[in-house]
Amino acid sequence: MKDLDELLSVASQAVDIAGQRAFSQAPGLITPKGDRDMASEVDYAVEKELRAFLAEETPDIGFLGEEEGRSVGRRDELLWVLDPIDGTANFVRGLPLVAVSLGLVGGDSSLLGIIDMPFLRRRYAGRLRGGATCNGRPIRGSRCDRLDDAMIAIGDYAVGDRAPAKNAPRLALTALLAARVQRVRMLGTAATDLAWTAHGQLDASIMFSNKPWDTSAGVLIAREAGLQVLDLDGSQHKFHSKGTVAVAEPIADQLLALIAEAQELDELPSD
Repeated sequence: MKDLDELLSVASQAVDIAGQRAFSQAPGLITPKGDRDMASEVDYAVEKELRAFLAEETPDIGFLGEEEGRSVGRRDELLWVLDPIDGTANFVRGLPLVAVSLGLVGGDSSLLGIIDMPFLRRRYAGRLRGGATCNGRPIRGSRCDRLDDAMIAIGDYAVGDRAPAKNAPRLALTALLAARVQRVRMLGTAATDLAWTAHGQLDASIMFSNKPWDTSAGVLIAREAGLQVLDLDGSQHKFHSKGTVAVAEPIADQLLALIAEAQELDELPSD
């Protein structure tokens, strides 16, 4: 079995393949996945290619892709987790905020991750207890200590089944943040939110969701960059957490209080 440094090298080779395809091809055929959700032809092609590459290079390790689900390796406690194109809605419109996200999960925790932004020529990487980098250079997260100085990214609003109910706490939090922080940003790609928080360009990233293909790589990179990475209730983030919060430690308690307030507002009876 390869060690984490060797597996990080394998992951980097895999993401090279994905980035080249995403950078060189038009989105192609668009497949609806439900209410206001879609996958491009490139999403499916990248996932198929990386699933095959990683099965050849690391047959012991299972694979979970956003588009076509899970395949089992010989050691089921290890799992590659891929979002082939994070930010598909951006990608099909020609917006450059697009990322390939590949993480390795052991049990309930991320062990390594790579987030590649092919149109911005940035690659973020990290491994457990090995630090985090952007284009090979070490990075550290923000040490912002005032909410009114903070730039905070929030995840996309929900679509599909029960979207209004799911969006109620998101909308409540947006209003609370707008009144207190320097700026709120919605970038349309969870992997980018987490990577740029790890790099200190954002002071926090909040998602009322935790889809593993979106977060497995970014959670590891943000944590290795010195950030608090938490569930919505303030517990340590894990593979099966309800939500995902990466935040500069000095403002973590203040931000968690706003998240709790948003959830309480959602529970209040309406007139």
